[in-house]
Amino acid sequence: MVSGVATTVVNVVVLAIAYPVYLHFLGYETYGAWLILATVLTFAQLGNLGIGQAVMKLVAEENGRGDIEGIQRYVATALTLLCLSGAVALVVILALKNQIIAAFNLSDENARTVSWLLPYIGILSIYVFVVQALNATLSGLGRMDLANYTQSAGRIVAVATAGSLLYRGYGVESVLIGNTLSYVVIHLASVIFIWRVARIRFLRIGNFNAQCCKRLLRFGGGVFGGSLISMLFDPFNRLMLSRYAGVSTIPVYEIAFKASMQVRGLIEAGLRALMPEVSRLYSEGTAYPKERIKMIYRRAMKLIFLFSIPMYGTLAIFSPLLLRVWLGEKFIETLPHAFRIMLIGTFLSLLCVPAYYTLMGLGRVRHCFLSQVIQGIVNVGAVGIVILFLGTVSTRAVASAVALAMGIMSFYVVWQNRRAMRKLKVGTSGNWPEPFPDATVSSASGMSSRA
Repeated sequence: MVSGVATTVVNVVVLAIAYPVYLHFLGYETYGAWLILATVLTFAQLGNLGIGQAVMKLVAEENGRGDIEGIQRYVATALTLLCLSGAVALVVILALKNQIIAAFNLSDENARTVSWLLPYIGILSIYVFVVQALNATLSGLGRMDLANYTQSAGRIVAVATAGSLLYRGYGVESVLIGNTLSYVVIHLASVIFIWRVARIRFLRIGNFNAQCCKRLLRFGGGVFGGSLISMLFDPFNRLMLSRYAGVSTIPVYEIAFKASMQVRGLIEAGLRALMPEVSRLYSEGTAYPKERIKMIYRRAMKLIFLFSIPMYGTLAIFSPLLLRVWLGEKFIETLPHAFRIMLIGTFLSLLCVPAYYTLMGLGRVRHCFLSQVIQGIVNVGAVGIVILFLGTVSTRAVASAVALAMGIMSFYVVWQNRRAMRKLKVGTSGNWPEPFPDATVSSASGMSSRA
């Protein structure tokens, strides 16, 4: 918990430095072009198939049993699957390059920039899959603190590298280089720490296991479905802003959304260990698991209310002053309004974080998936209604749609967690339901295979 909060503080500081630097050297238009590239990278993450979260959960289960061979099988199988899916993502990005550029209605100069960097974004997406799986393995081994530290180190490297190159006169490619080096740092650090915790052999072909593949895809399928919806609504918002309000509004939306999510992350970071811990209790057959999980849940909710209310209240009151000091001459008047609305949404979503991670740890992937479906439908529907009646859309309207969607999603997750906890019986593991009781529902919903 301490490491999660500490690294999130570091991430907030890095973010506070990054946005003024990027806007100073690139401006809103060019930085908006980079954010479009980042949107493509976000879409490419669909090729992850939810396997990153599945690795964390299943490695945590095998670690609870002390089965190193089982861990090796899951990790090797996951890396094989991710390399294949990453290659598919690269082909899709290259095949749809012209359509992607046309969709965002870019100027000729920005279109040339995006076209030039898109292939590199596709290659980076494959590498990101592998790095995320290794970092998830480290978390599943019970060292989420080290996983958090490596991610923070990567973010520092990204901003330091990009800032240095921008200062030397390079363009938007500086941000791409910085992000690439950040994943290299995370990759190397994750491998070193994993080797120190458990002597795992990643490259043994014999470790690929069909049963492990099945379990990864079953659990990952539910996560993938949720990720699909979650990843679609953010690019959708950017696309609508680009087409109806101009590409320069995308950084306003980006800063308001990411800054509010970083505020949320200050609390949420301390709760990320819930999922592997619940998974560990699940696999060990610990006596009285229901009481232990309920105790963890109550502590998590107390943490949220104790720290989030004063923090969110202070930021909501002083956000115009803080944003003006932070961004300096790049400050614009529409930003505080969007930021305050996003604060409301992220606070509401924060209330469901303990319930979400508990459901994940119990294998109730279906409800996690449906929560993302609900959020996406509400978000897209609200933005669509505004455009239908007004013929345009603003950053404030999009932020309101995001906040509304987060609130409804949060209510659903908390409700389903209470239902799941009532169904758990008091006693030993013999009373636990079967693993992944409803993970297959995601496949039945049409999905092919994440706080």
